[in-house]
Amino acid sequence: MAAPPAQIRQCEGSGETSRRRTEQVWDTLTPQELHIAQLAAEGLSNKEIGARLYLSHRTVGYHLHRIFSKAGITSRSGLRPVLASISRPAD
Repeated sequence: MAAPPAQIRQCEGSGETSRRRTEQVWDTLTPQELHIAQLAAEGLSNKEIGARLYLSHRTVGYHLHRIFSKAGITSRSGLRPVLASISRPAD
């Protein structure tokens, strides 16, 4: 077996662990974060989400950044598949 890349070895040495995507990531979100994720997945802009929830668009952006980090995704396009997994039971 080949040795893992240097980046992976570095993370292993730090004691940090990564969350598996099959784990219930959404259990770690606040109700506000979940609501923002749902609205973003529907295609609303930060400004539109902010107007609905009485937040600034920058606050919405902050929440999305935290959501992406918790869910292990990098863009809004990753929200829909992960949100869909909420309604389906885990295998």
